[in-house]
Amino acid sequence: MKVHNNNRAIGNEGETKAIEYLQSKGYKILKKNFCFGKVGEIDIIAEEGNSLVFIEVKYWKSRLYGDPLEAITTKKQNSLRKVAEAYLYINHIYNRECRFDVICIDIINERLEIRHFVNAF
Repeated sequence: MKVHNNNRAIGNEGETKAIEYLQSKGYKILKKNFCFGKVGEIDIIAEEGNSLVFIEVKYWKSRLYGDPLEAITTKKQNSLRKVAEAYLYINHIYNRECRFDVICIDIINERLEIRHFVNAF
């Protein structure tokens, strides 16, 4: 249980850093941690101009297990798409330009590195 709580705390820290980054770029944050049952969760939902943006955040304090971008598998992409469709349906959002972004946050040589992949998949 302790590992799960620690992972959640690390995830929250990464999402907070991502939100600060997005707001500095002019994004309007609409929702954080939107869950749809057991299908999955979208870390951040935001607006940039006329676009609705579904954002997955990967925050790794080490590259010991590879690049955070590698964690966005086809299975993960499909899950995010289903959750996004649920969000659109629940909120009666139709005919809106949408995209999926990924934000990778790493600590490399004690320095924070943020990489933002617009329209990642």
